[in-house]
Amino acid sequence: MNAVMRILRYLKNAPGKGILFAKNVDHQSIEVYTDADWAGAVDDRRFTSSYFTFVGGNLVTWKSKKQNVIARLSVEAEFRGMALGLCEALWLRLLLQDLGYLSRQPIRLFCDNKVACNIAHNPVQHDRTKHVEVDRFFIKEKLDDKIVELPKIQSGKSIG
Repeated sequence: MNAVMRILRYLKNAPGKGILFAKNVDHQSIEVYTDADWAGAVDDRRFTSSYFTFVGGNLVTWKSKKQNVIARLSVEAEFRGMALGLCEALWLRLLLQDLGYLSRQPIRLFCDNKVACNIAHNPVQHDRTKHVEVDRFFIKEKLDDKIVELPKIQSGKSIG
């Protein structure tokens, strides 16, 4: 309920600002598109991760941030981006529950990195990705609990 009160306070203090929502029958669906730019910063080779979250097909939150760590592998950058996007989607799901919308469908998490998706589904230890195990186990736990699903998406089709 605290989150709802913060939103209401913001709306009260920001008249004239808003987001237009299209009418959608499936207003409880949550989709997250994530992406990462591995070693994209020329000056320090840190990566930028981004996510976009949609509720009922409407964009509600987004973020792009240069991370404070250097990813040794592209899959590490993708995992960190996936974990950040998933945390945002879980927060949105709790917010919807506070508002009385109890969704039974899983959150749809989209990532265009096939290796990251395969590792997220595969419970075996990968020696090359030991340093991202926390993010991997977090994502795997949500997949196993059917809170999130990870549909396949082509690299050129991602909006993350």
